[in-house]
Amino acid sequence: MKAQEVILKAAAGKLKWWEAAEIMGVTDRTMRRWRERLNEHGYSGLWDYRKRSPSPKRVPMQTVEQVLHLYREKYFDFNVQHFHEKLRELHGIHLSYTWVKAALQTAGLVKRRKKPGSHRKRRPRRALPGMMLHIDGSDHRWFGDERRYELLVILDDANSEIYYAQLVETEGTRSVMAALREVIETRGLFCSLYSDRAGHFFVTPKRGERADVGRATQVGRALQELGIRMIPAYSPQARGRMERS
Repeated sequence: MKAQEVILKAAAGKLKWWEAAEIMGVTDRTMRRWRERLNEHGYSGLWDYRKRSPSPKRVPMQTVEQVLHLYREKYFDFNVQHFHEKLRELHGIHLSYTWVKAALQTAGLVKRRKKPGSHRKRRPRRALPGMMLHIDGSDHRWFGDERRYELLVILDDANSEIYYAQLVETEGTRSVMAALREVIETRGLFCSLYSDRAGHFFVTPKRGERADVGRATQVGRALQELGIRMIPAYSPQARGRMERS
């Protein structure tokens, strides 16, 4: 933990001051001196190391402890915005919302929001049928008993038309080759095939790493001879149309 996090946790009562000293790797006496210095000069979490002097925006340590104590004992079920308003209206504490929020989060009284994940844009469909096909298998107890089969499906990216659907014992080189052969014989050649990174499609040296497109599998070699490009997917979201189908 950062020094300011330890100090604010101690000020909020979530740590004893001697525990804070132990975490910081200093003696109780040193921690007492630090606390006295904070009481004298104030706390801000900001320190101008170029000037070797406290920030002019420092807050009295008594005020810091009062804010943290109020939230912990009285306003623990308030959100930060509402708590900040109560500090101004009822307690005459005019600190910025940003400061109050940072202090509560650093002291561990308010959870930090998780950063939003990467936004995935829906990939536009190919302009014409035959430009890109999807292939995938879905393992399931399709007959309601203990037998498991994989439903192997090939569909077109442009219009989601299903060109092939067959229950197979397992999705592998033999079943995939049979499916591709039937589609090519009945529909003709297509431009590219979008699939997951299963071993019969791509060679992946280590799990989680990118596929080695330079090392072709049996399926890859067959499609290379036909001039069909293979495209590996790196997440289920990338194959959203196939997964939904």
